[in-house]
Amino acid sequence: MTGPTEIPSTLERSRRLVLPELAGRAARSRPDRPAVVFGEEVRTHAELHDRAARLASVLATGGVQAGDRVALLLHNRIEFVEALLACHRLAAIAVPINFRLAADEIDYILTDSGAVALICDSGLPGAHVGLVLKIGPGYDDAVASAAPWREMPEVLEDDVAVLCYTSGTTGRPNGALLTHRNLVASTLSWIHEMRAGQDDVWLSGQPLFHIGGINGLLPFLVLGATVILTPSTTFDPQETLRLIGAHGVTMCIFVPTQWAAICRSHSMVRVEPRQLRVAMWGASPAPVETLQAMASAFPHAAIVSAYGQTEMSGATTLLMGPDSTRKMGSVGKPMLGVELRVVDDDLRDVPVGGVGEVVYRGPNVMAGYHQQPDATREAFAGDWFHSGDLARLDEDGYLWLVERKKDMIVSGGENVYPAEIERVLLDHPAVAEAAVIGAPHPRWVETPVAFVVLRGPGELGEAELIAHCRAYLASYKKPSAIIIVEELPRNTGGKILKRRLRETYSDQSSVIRE
Repeated sequence: MTGPTEIPSTLERSRRLVLPELAGRAARSRPDRPAVVFGEEVRTHAELHDRAARLASVLATGGVQAGDRVALLLHNRIEFVEALLACHRLAAIAVPINFRLAADEIDYILTDSGAVALICDSGLPGAHVGLVLKIGPGYDDAVASAAPWREMPEVLEDDVAVLCYTSGTTGRPNGALLTHRNLVASTLSWIHEMRAGQDDVWLSGQPLFHIGGINGLLPFLVLGATVILTPSTTFDPQETLRLIGAHGVTMCIFVPTQWAAICRSHSMVRVEPRQLRVAMWGASPAPVETLQAMASAFPHAAIVSAYGQTEMSGATTLLMGPDSTRKMGSVGKPMLGVELRVVDDDLRDVPVGGVGEVVYRGPNVMAGYHQQPDATREAFAGDWFHSGDLARLDEDGYLWLVERKKDMIVSGGENVYPAEIERVLLDHPAVAEAAVIGAPHPRWVETPVAFVVLRGPGELGEAELIAHCRAYLASYKKPSAIIIVEELPRNTGGKILKRRLRETYSDQSSVIRE
């Protein structure tokens, strides 16, 4: 009996489920298929990977090595995709950053991540990192003149591929460490559940810095299919309908507020995109009337709800097919590879119909939080990942969200934690206490509203405090209203009763200014 035969290193590498291997394989098998389209720009899979290899050379010449973090502060554009591929080619870690963040927030992420390089749009703030590449003629010249990077370093499945920051409950964002194993598991599950194929055309209304944007992009790069990018700074429902028709889009995703606008435009322009077979929504709750409008406007498309979070590498449950009507309001059942439970505080399963916290296991669960050992231990208590969402399972195994345990606000599809806003308000010398709640908003579904106790009498007003928040927070995080109060309601243990604040606010909802 002989021992195991040694496998050649090149063959061993090709067996690994890592992003550069899978995406590169698709590029070799379908080189001339359009990979990414943005406006009038088109990159085939061969062109996209050639540009990524050249960008990898530019980064490597600038000192980027395996394991280094490369920040991507970019609007939706083809350069984001080639930058993501370039990072993985070098075994570096991509750090996508929300371009809507304030300069202080961006600086925190750059510092916390330890980014050694930054690729950014020319109109966005720069930073003090070792290498800064701004999109424009200089960037294009550098990429075009560089030789493709051929020295592929070893990439293992448990290596971190993306460091994706998510709003933190303590006032600062946490960096979720997403490995190649995580993202490949999520990608393959997505392909399986959505029955995606090589001839599909994907259109996303989500920004690429979101895990939702990346989660939707990767399956089509791996398949050798086509992705249509939309601008991340504007949204035009009529142009969206034109893109769906012009490019033969078969699958797309938008947040509910976008779908409502698309359906209104559909009734005016009378576009009949019969090739559209999947219309997805996610990021925030969808009103029943919006789901009904989608079904009416796109009768040939399956209406699919996607629910998930950054720490889970994207979507975790789907509601699709006949269930989208039969179980309207549910977020569906777990995707392939996702193990899900609803538990009490002692990690015991709650009875059917009972409310508990959603916890997960599976290959798409993040490796942990970057430089946050305490937060990581808390998140993985009992060897399950704790989502922070409260929900119930019905008798058929469908998940129904009840509320967000961590007090998160979803405003226009963007996650906002009250602690972030409270931290900034408390930095103002005139503010003694602050508490932020989510309030209904006619356009954004929810919006932050702050209750503030001042240190003393004065002329400080709402406008000044909102301006203070605007200076340190992304625009979508600033409060739409600030209510000055003499004291905040508390229980006997001193904890602020936000439920009481919500009741107070409901009696004066006309105070919303923006």
